[in-house]
Amino acid sequence: DLTTTTAVRLMLDRAADVEEAVELLSRYDMHASAGMMVHFALSDAAGHSVVVEYIDNEMVVTETPVVTNYYLSPGEKYGIGTEESKIRYAMLEDMLQNGSSFSMDEIRDGLDRVSKHNFDSEFASTEWSIVYNQSTGEARYYHRENYEKYYPFIIGSRQ
Repeated sequence: DLTTTTAVRLMLDRAADVEEAVELLSRYDMHASAGMMVHFALSDAAGHSVVVEYIDNEMVVTETPVVTNYYLSPGEKYGIGTEESKIRYAMLEDMLQNGSSFSMDEIRDGLDRVSKHNFDSEFASTEWSIVYNQSTGEARYYHRENYEKYYPFIIGSRQ
């Protein structure tokens, strides 16, 4: 068994790219620590991006550069999530298809445009947004729709 929080630590410690992370995850039975839906957005320096989801206790990998709060995997859970999440996903996909390269600030602004506060969700907020620079390994974590302040991380060693 492996919880989601332990899986994140395991991938950061032992996987150099998306392929290694997916292979690592395939060795374990996954369950959500809080009983919530489980999906991971994985990305690497080569530009490979996938979402890993668990459907009927089976790992499913979907090629995509973005994820919001609904299931992307084909099957009985496909599309489970809010209609708002599907709209937010489509908006992000459109943004990426209409450009070839984006700065971290441009991606942040795109995430701000699709945050829950832009929809009629009076009490809902986007819990977190993360922007990755696949070339430098920099990650910026934004908490609760505060896109003016971020927490920076460097993932892996770059030389």
